[in-house]
Amino acid sequence: MAHARELNEGWTFTQVGGGEVVKDGEWLPVQSFPTTVHVELLKLQKIPDPFIGLREWDVQWVGEAEWVFKTRFTVSDEEIDAENVDLVFDGLDTFATVELNGEKILNTDNQFVSHRVPVKDRLKVGDNELTLTFASAFRKGREIEQQHGKLNLWNGDSSRLHVRKAQYNYGWDWGPVLMTVGPWKPIRLETYNVRIADIDIRQKVDEKLGANLDVAFELSSNSQSIASVSVKDPEGRILIGQSNITIKSERAEAHFKLSAGVLELWYPVGYGKQPIYSVEIQITDKDGHLLDRKSQKFAFRRVRVVQDELEDQEGRTFLFEVNNIRIFCGGSNWIPADSFLTRLTPDKYRRWLQLLVEGNQNMIRVWGGGIYEADAFYDICDELGIMVWQDFMFGCGQYPAYDSFTKSVEIEAEQNVKRLRHHPSIVIFAGNNEDYQIAESLKLELDYDDEKSDFRKTNFPARYIYERLLPSVVERLCDIHYHRSSPYSGFGKPTTDRNYGDLHQWNVWHGSQEPWHNWDKLAGRFVSEFGMEGYPNIRTVDYWLGGDQSERYPQSRTMCNHNKADGFERRLELYLVENFKHAFDIESYVYYTQIMQAETLASAYRLWRRNWKGKGREYTAGALVWQINDCWPVTSWAIVDYFLRPKPAYFAIKRELARYTVGMARTERKTFPDPLSAATFAIETTLAVWGTNSTLEPKRAVLEVTAFDLEVSDWRERFVKDVVLAPNAATELWEGTLPGQPVRTKLSEVPRAIVVSARLLDADGNVLGRYSNWPEPYKYLHFPADVGLQIVVTPDTDRTRDRVELSASRPVKGIVLEVEGQEDAHWSNQAIDLVPGDPQVVFVKGLGGRKVHARYLGDGSA
Repeated sequence: MAHARELNEGWTFTQVGGGEVVKDGEWLPVQSFPTTVHVELLKLQKIPDPFIGLREWDVQWVGEAEWVFKTRFTVSDEEIDAENVDLVFDGLDTFATVELNGEKILNTDNQFVSHRVPVKDRLKVGDNELTLTFASAFRKGREIEQQHGKLNLWNGDSSRLHVRKAQYNYGWDWGPVLMTVGPWKPIRLETYNVRIADIDIRQKVDEKLGANLDVAFELSSNSQSIASVSVKDPEGRILIGQSNITIKSERAEAHFKLSAGVLELWYPVGYGKQPIYSVEIQITDKDGHLLDRKSQKFAFRRVRVVQDELEDQEGRTFLFEVNNIRIFCGGSNWIPADSFLTRLTPDKYRRWLQLLVEGNQNMIRVWGGGIYEADAFYDICDELGIMVWQDFMFGCGQYPAYDSFTKSVEIEAEQNVKRLRHHPSIVIFAGNNEDYQIAESLKLELDYDDEKSDFRKTNFPARYIYERLLPSVVERLCDIHYHRSSPYSGFGKPTTDRNYGDLHQWNVWHGSQEPWHNWDKLAGRFVSEFGMEGYPNIRTVDYWLGGDQSERYPQSRTMCNHNKADGFERRLELYLVENFKHAFDIESYVYYTQIMQAETLASAYRLWRRNWKGKGREYTAGALVWQINDCWPVTSWAIVDYFLRPKPAYFAIKRELARYTVGMARTERKTFPDPLSAATFAIETTLAVWGTNSTLEPKRAVLEVTAFDLEVSDWRERFVKDVVLAPNAATELWEGTLPGQPVRTKLSEVPRAIVVSARLLDADGNVLGRYSNWPEPYKYLHFPADVGLQIVVTPDTDRTRDRVELSASRPVKGIVLEVEGQEDAHWSNQAIDLVPGDPQVVFVKGLGGRKVHARYLGDGSA
């Protein structure tokens, strides 16, 4: 029987030649395994925490030094007697030379590749020594760059383009320069006579939702053996099987057919259940002795990327259809959740992904500058019903395509497609992140009509990887849709074309720095990146300050080091000063940037979800915010910070992705009765109201619209209307003149400060969705001095939390709740707009008797 054991004990490490921290010949104990050098030096208190202050720059030497890890392990007679004995290295970061008992057995050059080395003839019974020597990936990359030439990129050192290593290690516009090194994935000793080397499960669900199931598997060697294949349902019961499969070569197959109703389908969260099946394969010899057994999880689902012509607009859809249901994808981009990957645990992955689901999101995009994530990440996505957009690991660069590079990439692609292909959550593979945008910006050789060339002799050689190598690997090894890049339009169009493919919409923040109010004009068929920066929780800020009160202001050197985005001060202030009257003390600056981020991102989801208008009119089919997470404590585009503290934007997005929502937009229309005069005109303000429904059934509701004058406390105007929200679509509900706003005939006539509240109510009067539309920019508003805000805290029936009821006598904008002290409180809602007569309840965990404080626009702090 095949047997495996991890070699995770007795490891030590040293710096080759020694240095100030590790003396020459000094071997330090490894505290945990797998690991990397920074992690171990931190545990031994040999280096400062690079996440605090400017200390990132005090540890740069670590990534440029050479390191050695070694261990001794015992091999038994029984193990050495097996026909095959292998050492398996799941991941070495990055350039490693491996020696066993003083003999070199492996050289590595790709962090994303695993290695299996036969070592039966090199092992001995008893003590054996395994040594891993790691060269500096940074220095090695610079050497390779000198050989093959310097290429263009955004972010990081250009040498990264030649190194198959997590690209964000070189620094990004949200992350530090921390060049990790070491055995970052497990190392195992495996013994076997025959082992199952590969399992390929192809579930092909047809349009009627029946399925053919094809199971192919390969053995490690040509063996006269017998196999049995069992398909087990989610409860572990055998659903169907096939036994006595005679294997006369290294490969065998089994085929099954299941009709609709017999199998349970996997659905994205909100659309159904997530049943996980498994295939178990047993291999025996002719005498019935078990040689190997393996089980592989999978699920049944039918996924299509639909690119159909649209009604009433130019272009084509770019949408995901699962089990014949077209789904609006509201979600996030994902970067590695730590600069030091071995600190991530299955529990931490679950906490991150649970936050995604609790935020009403159904898709996550694994970005191409990080890693192919850990198995636990995808297992949890399968379980929770999160669709995964998976990039290959190329990001923002003019990558090479010389032979040694493409050979390594091909192995990397094959291994990772095989590892990931059975996850029902993965609905698309994309070749890279923004590399075609690099080519467009540099005016490289890029003829989108050329579908035949090899491309390797052009100045955009990586097109060979994205259009020849990767699609051939994906097509050969799985049935998952392949997309050449993100963004990528197809149909001969550039990546900026908003009518085709997916779009990275960075003309808010980057690019033309449009007002966020223009999101409707900036829409694409599928917006796979967009974002806005905001400070993290003040506790996270205080963490990176490390107690240095002299640096506790927005423009300090430390604050600037913890925002890696070029021009971030100008851009943050542009969006702040255009929209808000704000203060500069750090608590206020945190608040105002967070509210600005929340307003920006909520507006995008609200306006783009309005474009999901039913079959043939899916003008925008998805929006993935950049980004949900951080890899260190930093001010960035993340909506949840490194310590899993959600920013107010997280809750604003959560509301816009709820099952039922209501949205509004106000527009000023200026008309001229005399076409020859500019002095005589009329300005009328109109209001449009729409609703969305993500369920598959129509929903009857009452639309209640109430208008308030921010400066006249006793004025109200209200109307109600019976409405029906169309299934799986946005529905226009009402359009007319903004209540209470007179027609203006002079620019000196200041419009009334009308706040409009819209609610959708069910038959019992329960609120299905609410939204308040305010006059903008907020900096022009004269907020009332007394809004009558009441905060009433009572214990909830769920004893793990408290109930916080908010009410006000005047409209209140952008309420963020907080408590004093180092310990977090965990809120169910933030960035709340409140109007009279519509109290709202927020639940909080960890209050511990502390008083709840509220910040809001016009609270006197600015």
